Amino acid sequence: MVRIRVLVVDDHRIFAESLAAALAAEPDVDVSAAGSGPAALRCLERAASEGRRYDVLLVDADLGGSAPGVRAAVPVRDGTEDGLVDGISLVAGVRSAQPGVRIVVLAEKDDPRRAALALQAGASGWVAKDCSLSRLLNVIRGVLRDETHLPPALLTAVLRELTAARKHRTESERLVESLTPREREVLRCMVAGLGRKAVAERLYLSPHTVRTHMQNVLGKLGVHSTLAAVALARRAGVGPVDLGPPGRIGPEESNSA
Repeated sequence: MVRIRVLVVDDHRIFAESLAAALAAEPDVDVSAAGSGPAALRCLERAASEGRRYDVLLVDADLGGSAPGVRAAVPVRDGTEDGLVDGISLVAGVRSAQPGVRIVVLAEKDDPRRAALALQAGASGWVAKDCSLSRLLNVIRGVLRDETHLPPALLTAVLRELTAARKHRTESERLVESLTPREREVLRCMVAGLGRKAVAERLYLSPHTVRTHMQNVLGKLGVHSTLAAVALARRAGVGPVDLGPPGRIGPEESNSA
């Protein structure tokens, strides 16, 4: 029997434990729980290092209890920052680090805008927390077949949100094109979830220089936070930097500072 490895990520302990217990009763499901974004990332990294990757994450949309967009949209791999706030932020970070993992967002209420943001970040589904266990299991198995799951009542509104987002892409691409090659490389590092210290080490720059580049990126993109810069970059189709050995800089960037 092929078993499905599921990780429940929710900072409401009773809910997480109850859901994990219900899923664990299924003969083909192995389930674990994590109480925060950083804890979830540690579980994912540990599992990957042991050759037993998770198949599906069930992520609380309101993870951390903060409104989305307060801090960075992806996990910051700089030991001085946790970098994770809400469930949608975690979706973006996990999809950057482990694109093979399918993610379903569990929500207290229907919210077309946030559901669209979750799909844009890489989620495969948006499901009500109070849905039946059979419905949730159908969604889990469905996303493993590359299906996308949304409540029927949300479908039209989410499609409208996604259509509006596409209209913004051309403007986003124009803004990204205004960046220098080095600034684009720094932006790709930001999309990958690297903090200032990690970017400095990777590009062999001082933290002060990286800070200047990041400030220039925000200024040229017309945004005020890393979250907004990453969101704009994703709309423009900017992917994360390859997280291979540090210092792997393309020839166009090698002579820029």
